Amino acid sequence: MKQLMRLFTILRVSMKYRLDTFIPQSRQQLLTKLLIKVITPFYSTDDDRGIRLRTALQELGPVFVKFGQLLSTRRDLLPPDIADELALLQDQVPPFDSSKSVAIIEAALGQPVSQAFAEFSEAPLASASVAQVHAAKMHDGLDVVVKVIRPGIEKVIHEDIQLLFLIARMVERFSLDGRRMRLTEVVSDYEHTIFDELDLKREAANCSQLKRNFEETEKLRSLLFIPAVIWKLSGPNIMVMERIYGVPVSDIETLNKKNTNLKALAESGVEIFFTQVFEHNFFHADMHPGNIFVDDTTPATPRYIGIDCAIMGSLSDFDRYYLARNLLAVFNRDYSQVARLHIESGWVPPGTNVQSFEGMIRSACEPIFEKPLSEISFGTLLIYLFQVARRFGMEVQPSLVLLQKTLLNIEGLGRQLYPDLDLWQTAHPFLEHWMAERYSPKRLLSELKNQSPALLEALPALPDLLLRQLHQFNGTATSGSAASNGTSSQLQGRIDGLERALDRQQNLLTAVTVIALLSLLSAIAYLALN
Repeated sequence: MKQLMRLFTILRVSMKYRLDTFIPQSRQQLLTKLLIKVITPFYSTDDDRGIRLRTALQELGPVFVKFGQLLSTRRDLLPPDIADELALLQDQVPPFDSSKSVAIIEAALGQPVSQAFAEFSEAPLASASVAQVHAAKMHDGLDVVVKVIRPGIEKVIHEDIQLLFLIARMVERFSLDGRRMRLTEVVSDYEHTIFDELDLKREAANCSQLKRNFEETEKLRSLLFIPAVIWKLSGPNIMVMERIYGVPVSDIETLNKKNTNLKALAESGVEIFFTQVFEHNFFHADMHPGNIFVDDTTPATPRYIGIDCAIMGSLSDFDRYYLARNLLAVFNRDYSQVARLHIESGWVPPGTNVQSFEGMIRSACEPIFEKPLSEISFGTLLIYLFQVARRFGMEVQPSLVLLQKTLLNIEGLGRQLYPDLDLWQTAHPFLEHWMAERYSPKRLLSELKNQSPALLEALPALPDLLLRQLHQFNGTATSGSAASNGTSSQLQGRIDGLERALDRQQNLLTAVTVIALLSLLSAIAYLALN
């Protein structure tokens, strides 16, 4: 009954904001048309469709708001007006009762908050759909924040997601755009994303990894600060972290008053992005303004402060390599190379017509390159490439979607800080250096050292593998006609002889291989040192 009432609420809100206009009349069933004629005269369609969709999602609540935020990242699928409006959705909800928050914390820690902390503020610092945050102080004087999962939210999310699946299937049935957008797949991705956000232990692990990555060198420490997790007080439904103090990255007025070097800050954001993606292969995939602050203690060389590491992304080595080569080829306007790389990587089917694909890429990219480099959007360029590739059968992977979303956020923030930001000036030397390092003798030696135990372990098994294949072939031959029995017997005799020969040579093969590997390692070491 409760789910039925929720479905009725969704239908009422859909009619209120005339979301029926998203379904072409030719695809509407007779009952749907009658319902629309009866109800819609009471509601207006004066607002743009993007505004109506955004307002409807806001009225339906936080689960739908977060779904709209996820949908806004699919700019390769959405019309620009809808994507722009959905990007304005804010995940802000009233806080829940502080006594419930305290009860959750005390149950998780097995002690009163007065014992766990020297000070604890029951008034929440911030509240969102999944969790809310309280300020506290440790007994050693360290200021911390305590993040608590909203009670009962898992059940609410589960129920609303089932309804989202129902709506997605209906839209796909009645709308060609709905099928093209693969809404059920988007809802499925969202289901995994939002349930991951409910596990604060996972988020804490992400924070620790990102912090460790940016503490490797002094240069990295000067780019990004991630607060430390207090692991002894953290678990699946609460997380305690060092409290940060900084200026919200969107507060340009305050940053200007403090004489912050906005050009350096914007360029640092680009460097952080490419470092996370290509060097560390572990990037913060939710870098909207609410999750980014600026440490302004040194205004001439400001650094970022990052929080909320619930959503992280990574790419395979294969995808990182092809992505880097694609970006370099695009900015060199080598469209033939871009087309070939898409086919080599398997992003589009192997039978794709290279000349036709190259022509489509050229027509998408050339208008962009008519602009000054400082006005070219990397994220938009990536969207255009995805749109073209999708027409040739490309299935955009969730990891690449996260990358696209993060790049758009970084670009938006960077140009908000410094409108003349030239991303290519920072990205081009970074990508060229990364490609050169990837094939340097030093890196090849390191990779060979890492892989050599597995190679040496596998080599002795090669003769057995060959024999198994031959026996399998023999079995296939034997299961044929009776006339082939003589041939099969001859083949079996040859296999037995080969087996004895391989037994004698197996140890020799292993020894020769070890010597060859050692020789190769020595040669690479010599090249690396000279």
